[in-house]
Amino acid sequence: MRVIGIGDNVCDKYEHLKTMFPGGQALNFSVYAKMLGADASYMGVFGTDEAADHVINTLDELGIEHGRCRRYEGENGCARVTLVDGDRVFLGSNKGGVTKEHPLELTEEDLIYIKTFALVHTSNNSYMDGQLEKIHGAGVPISYDFSGQWVNGSLVSKVAPYASYVFLSCGSVTEEEGRRICLDMHEKGCRFIVATMGSRGALVYDGKEFYSQPPHLVEAVDTLGAGDSFATAFLLSMIKEDGSGQKADGDKPDRDGEPYKKKLKTAMENGAAFAAGTCLVRGAFGHGKVFSR
Repeated sequence: MRVIGIGDNVCDKYEHLKTMFPGGQALNFSVYAKMLGADASYMGVFGTDEAADHVINTLDELGIEHGRCRRYEGENGCARVTLVDGDRVFLGSNKGGVTKEHPLELTEEDLIYIKTFALVHTSNNSYMDGQLEKIHGAGVPISYDFSGQWVNGSLVSKVAPYASYVFLSCGSVTEEEGRRICLDMHEKGCRFIVATMGSRGALVYDGKEFYSQPPHLVEAVDTLGAGDSFATAFLLSMIKEDGSGQKADGDKPDRDGEPYKKKLKTAMENGAAFAAGTCLVRGAFGHGKVFSR
């Protein structure tokens, strides 16, 4: 199975440790997918500083193809992070660094390459919203992570026509509120909605029914990447080919059949288990390096 993360990459700089860890929602997806056995690639924009070098070197070490990335003079995306009782707290960021001035503009060659994948995963931090129509037109299912920006109605309207799956960070809401949010997202055009709620698990709405998944509780070392890891394991489970050779695209599943419900519940369980493992690792997936400034 070939999947690709397109969009943001960062170095999360843990100030209390003076150590930076590679991350970013799109890049995390690629790394986690590789860890789970998929043929995973990454496409994004790099700067020219030590953070960029560290991310690139890590991708090389992990064997993740990234040959269609761009690189521009300047700061790579980075964020300042600390931990409070194992829970990651963001202190600020440079909003993607060079990606703000040089967002990806997909070429025909890029689109030919993207057509070789079963799924594209991107995010609200990727400066990719203007490229979703091109990817959708290439016939490749899109997964989109809104983080907390599901509150942005204009963003939802831009993404909804193109994304097969959407993910929402809802760690501060109750399950009842989460259900209301999912229904609202569906009314705005989103078709398959996953709300991750931290220590209270996850909620899925497929346009017909709600499904709940309790978390796998652990003594967390670091919760950074837990939502991304849930999304990755969930998606890889959902897009596996069934016996008919058809992929479980979020636009066109048979949502009444028992095989579909079984696959969905397995995907949620796989997401919860993988997210729990991520919470036992520093950074999104380790590979820390001391930074100079």
